[in-house]
Amino acid sequence: MKKSPNSSSTKHSKSKDNENNTKQSTESLDTIDNADAKDGDNECEDKSNIRTLCDTMKRQIISRAFYGWLAYCRHLRTVRTHLADLVNLKMIAMDEPTDATHGITTELWQSFKSPDGRIADSDEIYRLIYFGGIQHSLRKTVWPYLLGHYSFEMSDDERAQRDTETQHMYEMVMSEWLAVEAIVRQRDKEIMAANLAKLSSESNSAEIPLTGPKDHNLSNDVFEDISEGDESNPSSRKSSTQTDVTKDGGKESDRPTSGAAARRQLQRHRPVDSQSSSQNIIVTNSSIDITNTSKVEQQNSQQTGDDNPSDADCTAHLPIAGNGESNSQCVSPVSSNGGVYTNELLDLFSLNIHRIDKDVQRCDRNFWYFTNANLEKLRNVMCTYVWEHLDIGYVQGMCDLVAPLLVIYNDEVLTYSCFCELMKRMVANFPHGGAMDAHFANMRSLIQILDAEMFELMHQNGDYTHFYFCYRWFLLDFKRELVYDDVFSVWETIWSAKYISSSSFVLFIALALVEYYRDIILENNMDFTDIIKFFNEMAERHDAKAVLKIARDLVLQIQTLIDNK
Repeated sequence: MKKSPNSSSTKHSKSKDNENNTKQSTESLDTIDNADAKDGDNECEDKSNIRTLCDTMKRQIISRAFYGWLAYCRHLRTVRTHLADLVNLKMIAMDEPTDATHGITTELWQSFKSPDGRIADSDEIYRLIYFGGIQHSLRKTVWPYLLGHYSFEMSDDERAQRDTETQHMYEMVMSEWLAVEAIVRQRDKEIMAANLAKLSSESNSAEIPLTGPKDHNLSNDVFEDISEGDESNPSSRKSSTQTDVTKDGGKESDRPTSGAAARRQLQRHRPVDSQSSSQNIIVTNSSIDITNTSKVEQQNSQQTGDDNPSDADCTAHLPIAGNGESNSQCVSPVSSNGGVYTNELLDLFSLNIHRIDKDVQRCDRNFWYFTNANLEKLRNVMCTYVWEHLDIGYVQGMCDLVAPLLVIYNDEVLTYSCFCELMKRMVANFPHGGAMDAHFANMRSLIQILDAEMFELMHQNGDYTHFYFCYRWFLLDFKRELVYDDVFSVWETIWSAKYISSSSFVLFIALALVEYYRDIILENNMDFTDIIKFFNEMAERHDAKAVLKIARDLVLQIQTLIDNK
């Protein structure tokens, strides 16, 4: 049986179709395999990217942790090297052994006194004052202990003796500078008279002169300096000997001249062995005289033996302007025995007197205490201090430090003694001392550690991290920033803090003032000019209690940092 041609062709076509289907299936499978391979590669790449991202985040976290740790170590190093000496290592609690927020009261003060007047447990007294202050009526009694005029171990008799000695010394020194002040004022009058006479003689040359024959006392050159030969050999001079004068004017005993080294360097001596042709200012027998040794010798040769001065006082004296009377109302030990003052010393003291008079007249005139009589007390205290410390002299602002003491004591002698004690710490803040630069450097370190955000703002806005705006704060112990009642509280806290928390407590008060207004400073993005203007406007409007609390907390923070290092 023969096969038809159609069937064979049909079979052939079917086989071709099968082949085509097989090819397509194979290609489809290849495509699927390729897609799967690509998906696998993408998945691996994503995993790799995620891994890289995780590694980057890990490194960043570790880096931040490391730099944070490094900053902390740097802060600790700053604390150890710069700030450790600013605070006491021992932390004293406010509520142990008792609550100290009420401070020292009259009843509590009496409980510390022994029968002979000695004060027991000074550490507890300092703690009570540091955290609670002193009852106002008790300040006159307690402040002399805080400032060092008395010691807590003194009995009633010893304190009375200390007061007597202080009063005697104060009266003696005051009598000295009063005599010198009389010389200065007389000299100023003579210079003015000479200038007026010169002008008058020039303008009226054809007329009868208003003055008599020309007198060397009226010459502009009458107060020329001591000769160079005399200055070149200061070791050959003798220091003056004074007779102490008691309050009633009686003589007590001879003693060497007291005072600072500056007065000795400025040639204050008796003219026993000095025979110079230049002029010196002589104080003798309560008179103020001018002498020219070369002319005096000529006059002495014309006088009788009875008129000659004694061997102990071999220089004669010519009365000023023909008048031997003194303008000084105080009989000085110097004027009793005689003494020579160089023009350099007179010029120096005169300059200081003018500065004192200028400051005294404008010192807290709106405060009820400072009547003319009390301003005179203030002037006496200030002049006495300057006469004893001519090497320091008067610097503007010293009156501000005397004033609160005088308000509390209302006594010149006690005020003077306590002011001298206060100035042992404060004198380094004035221009001739170096404490102010140290204060600024310590403030920079403190705020950098305790308030980095504030430090960054100060650094960015003109970089006033030099803290010059704190100058007046440190110079006057915040006296011009606070009202008097707050000045009393702040000062006694500073004095007691030396024994409780920090001898540099003024730094923490300054930082507390900045921290108290922190939000205002940050919100207004203040620069150096803004912050100076702000604190000037806020003067005498601060909350002293809140500022002191912040200051004590800041001290505690530094103590804790040091303790945990």
